[in-house]
Amino acid sequence: MTGKRLLSALSAAAIALSATGCSSKKEEKKQEIKEFTGFYCARNDSIAEDNDIQKIIAEKTGCLLKEEWIEDQADMDKVFSDMMISGKYPDFISPDAGNCQRLIKENAFIPLDNYWDDYPEIKALYTDAQWDIVRSEDGHIYYIPLFSAVYKEDSSTVHDGEAFWIQIRVLEWANYPELKTLDDYFGLIEDYIAAHPTDENGQPFIGYEIQANDTRFFALDNPPMFLEGYPNDGCCIVDPDTLEAKDYNLLPTARTWFKKLNEEYGKGIIDPECFVMETADYYDKILTGRVLGMVDQHWNFASSERELPPECRYIPFGLTIDGKIQERYHDRIAFNASTGVGISTSCSDPEGAVKFISSLLDPEIQNLRFWGVEGVDYFVNDEGLFDQTEEQYKQWRSKDYIAKHICEYSYMPRYLGMAPDGINAYTSTNQPIIFYDRLDPVIKKCFDAYGAKTYTDFLNPAPENPPWYPMWSFDNAVTEATDYGKVMKQMQEVKHKYMPLMVMSDDFDKTWNEYEQAYNATDPQVYFDELTAEVHRRCSHQTAG
Repeated sequence: MTGKRLLSALSAAAIALSATGCSSKKEEKKQEIKEFTGFYCARNDSIAEDNDIQKIIAEKTGCLLKEEWIEDQADMDKVFSDMMISGKYPDFISPDAGNCQRLIKENAFIPLDNYWDDYPEIKALYTDAQWDIVRSEDGHIYYIPLFSAVYKEDSSTVHDGEAFWIQIRVLEWANYPELKTLDDYFGLIEDYIAAHPTDENGQPFIGYEIQANDTRFFALDNPPMFLEGYPNDGCCIVDPDTLEAKDYNLLPTARTWFKKLNEEYGKGIIDPECFVMETADYYDKILTGRVLGMVDQHWNFASSERELPPECRYIPFGLTIDGKIQERYHDRIAFNASTGVGISTSCSDPEGAVKFISSLLDPEIQNLRFWGVEGVDYFVNDEGLFDQTEEQYKQWRSKDYIAKHICEYSYMPRYLGMAPDGINAYTSTNQPIIFYDRLDPVIKKCFDAYGAKTYTDFLNPAPENPPWYPMWSFDNAVTEATDYGKVMKQMQEVKHKYMPLMVMSDDFDKTWNEYEQAYNATDPQVYFDELTAEVHRRCSHQTAG
């Protein structure tokens, strides 16, 4: 679409959205736009000041949101401590789980449930049982969980969770092998590097990368849980028969995992700088295209991956310890009760902020956020399905176009799954008629070799989430205010100290034994008893709901 046609279509859309159909001269007066501020504890790119769709949404809702994202190297606790000390907050806040609870205790959020009678669209996001999990001790609800509301059915084409990822060019070189075990995975990387020590620029490949810092440690910590065939409860594995939360940190599988990493580190396959990197260094290394594989959650590196050429993109594999256990890497969209977005007590127009949240859930606004402007970003075919031309597909995924034109308000409430019409996926990325047909030939060739139409097809289908799932949403909100919280903190300190040492050690058995002794000294069962109690509480909530 040419620049003139784009401008014309946008102008028409803005006029259509802002028109009231009323001849009153008072209503002809230009609508005053209310500006809100928001701070989000997430890594994201800012949109342009004159973003097209943000302006259209502002005309439609009367509100505009200025989003601020946390910086890569920022100390999250200090950021929120400074806010609490000053007593001044942005209008909307989406904190990490621990600071969410701190903000509630500091009375930094307004009680949202006070407004539900007038804005039922917000309450309708979740069931009463789900809201009860979020409810504070005083009976109020202070934040809205994000990325947890599904309309009709999950339409995911991308696996956003954890997996063993490997570059497409490595798979193509090996004629697309099956990878089921740690030996399969690391053996392929070793073989590829032996045949290709450097990239086309003469730079050495990084066989396997690990992000393991204070804020991102799961790639080193929790693979034993997956290797045992359990889903991502994060902090434990739950016996579905006894509802007991069990510890995986000292299982034989955990020892095998760290022993394997130790061996690969000794062979030079693992990046020797992995444990001294800053957060930004990890993403920068992925952007070089030289990182052949890693364990990660896709949402954590997706923005970097989008900048890579097709042959350097990653495919997920669900490894297990013996290659026979059924893997459970892909899950259904889970209810994350540990944090969300709330409205601060500094907001001068709290009801206006609640109304804005409600407006963002309107079907027309949701389509604008995730599909864009009809005729500019997509068209409707004869079957009523949203589709994109080749040009629309490319521009919707262009970094410059995203900044100038697209406004998702991604950390504000929304529905996942299907669009409000119940026919289309909520976003073009998940639309079946678009996703597979528009894949780059290099990626499509890989998909075809494995019989896949989506990234989720590389993993086992996800069963229904059990009522306690996921336990990481409880773990994330635990603080040192309780005995079990103090034990959890001690456990984390031991793991942060010894897990990197086990990977780098010249005497693995000795370091493992030291780790085991230090870990047991924290009395971890105190923590796992509380996790078991929380499993039972969640099961009882669902029964009551």
